[in-house]
Amino acid sequence: MVALYSLWFPILLSAVLVFVASSIIHMATPWHKNDYVTAPNEQKVMDSLRPFAIPPGDYVMPHAADMAEMKSAQFQDKLKKGPVMVFTVMPNGPFSMGRSLTQWFIYSVVVSFFAAYVTAASLPAGTEYLHVFQVAGVVAFIGYSLALWQMSIWYHRSWATTVRITIDGLIYGLLTAGAFGWLWPR
Repeated sequence: MVALYSLWFPILLSAVLVFVASSIIHMATPWHKNDYVTAPNEQKVMDSLRPFAIPPGDYVMPHAADMAEMKSAQFQDKLKKGPVMVFTVMPNGPFSMGRSLTQWFIYSVVVSFFAAYVTAASLPAGTEYLHVFQVAGVVAFIGYSLALWQMSIWYHRSWATTVRITIDGLIYGLLTAGAFGWLWPR
């Protein structure tokens, strides 16, 4: 078993590599250009919702208080009439990219930490590059991708968006795997 503290450099390096790769993917390519589209009559929809001053949070419409209400004729009628939505309201004003980028980097460090933990618990020092690559890469891929499938399964996010995000996760997993394979203790 490899001591986790001896993997601090591959943990940080892989997080930096993922951060740079994700920046390139999102800012320099059109890969995620169509993940979100403009709502029909966007201005009218925004003007209609503004008076409600909906606080930031996650919402579903229509919303049922319990299973009995879900089965009611009134609720079923609301579903038929629509719109049926799951949506997130963010705070008004400009986006805070600094905060989001900081959280993304911390998340990348956390994924790399768990990749290090599983790989260190599974493999001894001196393990060949490819074996380290496989274990660290699978754990990182899982950390970056698989939980996002739930958004398509339960909340009807476009499967095309989920597939693109999964491919991103594969790239991030491969970068993490490469860093761990290269810097694995000999």
